[in-house]
Amino acid sequence: MKPRLSQLLNKHSLKDMFSAASLLPSVMGSLVKGDESNVTATPDHIDWEAEKQDILERANWLVKTIVVNDPETLVNKAPSMIGREYQGEWAIYCCSMLSHALANISYLYPEKKDECPGLIAKMIELVNTPIIREYDTMQWKEDAMETLNGPKSHMTYLSILAWMISNYKLAGGDDRYDNLYHTLCETLVRRMHESKYDLNLLSFPRKQIWLPDMLVTLVALKNYSLFFGDKYADTIAAWVQNARTKWTHRNTGLLAGTLPGESRYQKGMIIRGSHTALICSYLTMVDEQLAREQYDKMCKVMRKEVTFMGKKVCGVQEDLKKSPEFKPAPGDAGLIIKGLSAGGTAFAIGAATYFEDWEFRYQMLRTAEIAGGTKKQKGMRHYNIAELFLVGEATALAMRTNVRR
Repeated sequence: MKPRLSQLLNKHSLKDMFSAASLLPSVMGSLVKGDESNVTATPDHIDWEAEKQDILERANWLVKTIVVNDPETLVNKAPSMIGREYQGEWAIYCCSMLSHALANISYLYPEKKDECPGLIAKMIELVNTPIIREYDTMQWKEDAMETLNGPKSHMTYLSILAWMISNYKLAGGDDRYDNLYHTLCETLVRRMHESKYDLNLLSFPRKQIWLPDMLVTLVALKNYSLFFGDKYADTIAAWVQNARTKWTHRNTGLLAGTLPGESRYQKGMIIRGSHTALICSYLTMVDEQLAREQYDKMCKVMRKEVTFMGKKVCGVQEDLKKSPEFKPAPGDAGLIIKGLSAGGTAFAIGAATYFEDWEFRYQMLRTAEIAGGTKKQKGMRHYNIAELFLVGEATALAMRTNVRR
């Protein structure tokens, strides 16, 4: 890589991911002291060749693990104890995050451009199956792809599939999925304008709005404009205006992670570090100005340094007012240790990479290494804990490569 990385380089429904007590011994066993020499940066310098090797070797492991021959195999990569619904969610999030990482890799390293589209296509074929969308069917009691003319949201599934197709095209893919992309975006936009929640769609049939989920729709629509014109520009602009004027927390200036399904948003909005960090990273792909504003506020309110395993580490605090020593937390937070959110810290790497905040990016990668430890094998590497939480490894790589194009 060259000196400017930008020139080169779930959700709420996972809230029960730690509800099975039997997961905790495995989680704690995966928290090992890592070798800091594996971090390819310091606060003021990045070893670009080492960074490239690290990224490509993590991508190799993820491709081998996620790009499998059938969807059932992929679903079973998640622990069976979390249940079929959550296994399906993990599967689709693994594919969406890896597709984003591969699209970024094809941009960063042109020699990979021939390889990446085919890998993303294989994941699109996996995701566009009844087995992978079973998690969504279980919630809505109907198949998302068989009811595109209907009124029910199906937002998480449809928007993730649309985002993956956009990543296929960004990586240099052909027009084989264009008709499906058109249909998905048209369906999502029609339902947004029919929604009684100010252009928001429900993730699942419960009256709560999850802005990180909704932002995947906005990313898919924004990417659409790169290939087919600004057909949805007015819808995107209206949503961003609503975000600025209706969904911002008075005390912190941060966008809410969750909103009640009613107009009295301030009363019921919830702010969590994991949601905020994911919102910031998704926003870099939708509205750079709002993303920058939210990132600066997040760093002011939620950036935190603690001592873990005898070392100073830095990341994103999950709660505004609490700092539990250890908590198997709900939602995207994952584990909370000394108040730091594992999920929030991983998500924040995306915005830090985009805005070239090398110091914070380095600190978060160092935190991940100290807590998780990197396991290496020939031509591949991954964090130790990824053998239990595959979706975390895919997310970290997607965020680590989230560059300004």
